[in-house]
Amino acid sequence: MKTIYIIRHAKSDQSFGTLSDIDRPLNIKGYTDAHKISAAIKPKMFAPDAIITSPAIRAITTAFIFARSFEFNAACISIIPRLYQPDEDNYLDIIAQTDNKINTLLLFAHNPHITNTVNSLTAEVIEHMPTSGVVGISNDCDNWETFAASTGKLILFDYPKKN
Repeated sequence: MKTIYIIRHAKSDQSFGTLSDIDRPLNIKGYTDAHKISAAIKPKMFAPDAIITSPAIRAITTAFIFARSFEFNAACISIIPRLYQPDEDNYLDIIAQTDNKINTLLLFAHNPHITNTVNSLTAEVIEHMPTSGVVGISNDCDNWETFAASTGKLILFDYPKKN
């Protein structure tokens, strides 16, 4: 059994007009929401075996907040530049290439590609993944390549405004 939790980064601060998109930090609401949702979902899921994130500051920071909540060593978070690129095929390729020793994976990235990826991995349809939104998908398979190529079961859809 493989399980992935796909998380959209928390709300970013857009008041820094001189920063490039990739360098935008979280705003106060983003920090609050990421802490709130990571605490809310912790009892509902297994601890992650691996965490991967986009290189965007807002995604990395969100991943760090979740890592702290799950007592996951932040030094072991993998930053994958392709998760910043606007192509959901990259997301599916990254999932398919995940080491099969990993059973529970957390992936942090961006919309609309998060929503499209979720909708390609499960029969459920999510219209929009909100900031700090978390979707859990499980699949009764032994490898991530099969996981990415088949339809999984939606086991969690949570976000701050829902709590």
